Amino acid sequence: MKLRLLGLLLCLPVFALSQTANSNEKPPIFESCKEQALADIQDCFDNEVYQLLFSNFNVPQDLIEAQYKGEVVILFEVDSKGEFRVMYVDAVYNSLKTEVINVFKDFPIVAPATYNGNPTFKQYSITLPIPLVDRKATTNTVSDSSTEQQLTALEQRAKREFDSVTHSLVPYSQKAYSSPLNIPFTHSDYAKFDRSINRVGTNSHTASKPYLYNEVSNYYDFDAQNKALKKEANSWFSRKLWNEHMVQIQSKSYWFTVDPVVDLQMGKDFDADFKTTFNNTRGVYIQGGLGNNFSFSASVFESQGRFAQYYNSYAETLKAFGPDPAIIPGRGIAKEFKENAYDYPVAEAYLSYSPSSFINVQFGHGKTFIGDGYRSLLHSDVASPHPFLKLNTKFWKIKYTNTYTWLRDVRPEVTEDGAFLTKYIANHYLSWNVNKRLNLGLFESVIWTNSNDRGFDINYLNPIIFYRAIEFETGQDAGNAIVGATAKYKLNDNVNFYGQFILDEFSLNDIKGGEGSWKNKYGYQLGVKYYDAFKVRNLMLQAEYNQVRPYTYSHNSIELNYGHNNQPMAHLWGANFKEFIVMGHYNYKRWMGEAKLILGMRGFDVNDGTDNFSYGADIYKTYNDRPFDSGVEIGQGIKTNTIHASLQGGYLVNPASNLKLFANISYRNFNPEAQTTSLLNNNTVWFSLGLKTDLFNWYFDL
Repeated sequence: MKLRLLGLLLCLPVFALSQTANSNEKPPIFESCKEQALADIQDCFDNEVYQLLFSNFNVPQDLIEAQYKGEVVILFEVDSKGEFRVMYVDAVYNSLKTEVINVFKDFPIVAPATYNGNPTFKQYSITLPIPLVDRKATTNTVSDSSTEQQLTALEQRAKREFDSVTHSLVPYSQKAYSSPLNIPFTHSDYAKFDRSINRVGTNSHTASKPYLYNEVSNYYDFDAQNKALKKEANSWFSRKLWNEHMVQIQSKSYWFTVDPVVDLQMGKDFDADFKTTFNNTRGVYIQGGLGNNFSFSASVFESQGRFAQYYNSYAETLKAFGPDPAIIPGRGIAKEFKENAYDYPVAEAYLSYSPSSFINVQFGHGKTFIGDGYRSLLHSDVASPHPFLKLNTKFWKIKYTNTYTWLRDVRPEVTEDGAFLTKYIANHYLSWNVNKRLNLGLFESVIWTNSNDRGFDINYLNPIIFYRAIEFETGQDAGNAIVGATAKYKLNDNVNFYGQFILDEFSLNDIKGGEGSWKNKYGYQLGVKYYDAFKVRNLMLQAEYNQVRPYTYSHNSIELNYGHNNQPMAHLWGANFKEFIVMGHYNYKRWMGEAKLILGMRGFDVNDGTDNFSYGADIYKTYNDRPFDSGVEIGQGIKTNTIHASLQGGYLVNPASNLKLFANISYRNFNPEAQTTSLLNNNTVWFSLGLKTDLFNWYFDL
């Protein structure tokens, strides 16, 4: 019986009797309780329910004759009309269950519970002892069934401890919105509140992502938006489908939610030999908080998928040392699954602690992002999840972010005794709101490896020192330092401009001479966002230009590149490219749409056996393999023009879990000036539709 009840508690949000109402809600009210003070209504309700059961419950005669002793656990609901409904009964004998249902059928209709003045449902649990005990006749002592001796106060409290835990539960009230929990970072969802946090005059800092709920809630009313999307749902199933977390438990001091995770897709690559594409992801997503300052999140995914041919081919070029055939970009190492498909498990989790309003500390396994654009040239979320430690410090007009990451180089040439090479990145990012419109940011990063048993160099734990200075102390070839800057200007509440500059290395003399030195390794980004575009509410348009010179993010040592799991840690394309992006996001109630057009020019290596030089796109190659020192320009190697266009429409099934029904069609034209065995002209039309729990960005615009 206990096991069955435990299973139910993991599937239902249960609010026990004798709970304390908060200021925004009132419990159901019996006619006899109407004159009670507000603080006493809940106790009156509890007593009336118990007395109705005690007065009307008839223990079956056979159990009386057998002198049966036990208990019946009842889970019931008072709906928004004030009607009682039994949801579950846990008892040894079916006759006890039947009797409970019969008694509840005769319960009177009461005034329903209210939240913010509106009728709502309420769920409760109650334990009914058999034989029945009249509460009105009980004293403050509890009798032992065998010795009838009185228990001490400590023993009484101990015996009531389990029930007190249940009784401490209160109605779930979206405490996540005021917690130091991360808002899952997807470009489409962040577009919903991007305007709110970028108004002229706000002291927000928008580059370091993902955001915390308690930061964004200063500018965007999540609770109001959630209520506006709420559907009328009278049954447990419909509430869980349309409005609520599958499991949501809350008390005054803690809360947690549990949701299933799915990403079920079917589609067609019209250029591929295989018939269909698919993705089959199942998992679980857990969030919670202990007190007001500590939150946690964990998600586990088990997936199988077959994607468009160009994406499968790219995943196989990322192959790690060992038998596994591919690395799914942005996810992880994949095993072979059936024909032209992959099996790829992923897990992400983190702990978030805010000891004060100034500081937030996070430790976990996931991704981070720095920038205001669709792409980031500083630190992006395109690579596989990885361990990280992040410190956010915010005061005055400053926000300072320190991020320390543990990464892997999985190529055969750096693997030792079958073990992948461990590497580390330490980032500093300082964001300063100069005035109501202008924000400036400074970025610094250093990459080093575990070579020579160096491990995680404690020098880089210093949160404010310049990494270039440490490089000279530890040896100039012991690490790879990168610096950068960001800027954002709010023209008005509806238009802002943003940009980034990344500098890996430069030669001032070569810049003056205009010779195009290989040493000039830098890139920049320019972008603009237009909110409520053309006076259409919730329409956001965005245009962005990115370019990165050859050999940026690479190093003379093949280990010290800015990458993880054979993927870049900045822009998806590595280096040696120019890119122009136009995109739009639109939301109306639960409906959403997204359109995107990407035009690019890239330079690839030849790799034909006679020309194995590095032309600067592949950050995993040493720049010592360059074909020349001057005349270096973007697009060198095999110049390739690319077009990627996509259109997606969707419907938000459940705002609590971010479950979406969607359809997507994309077009990709990949047109190199010369074709090789690994670089082929390709036109792809890929259509897919599905149902997914949208928790992260997934980039298919290779």
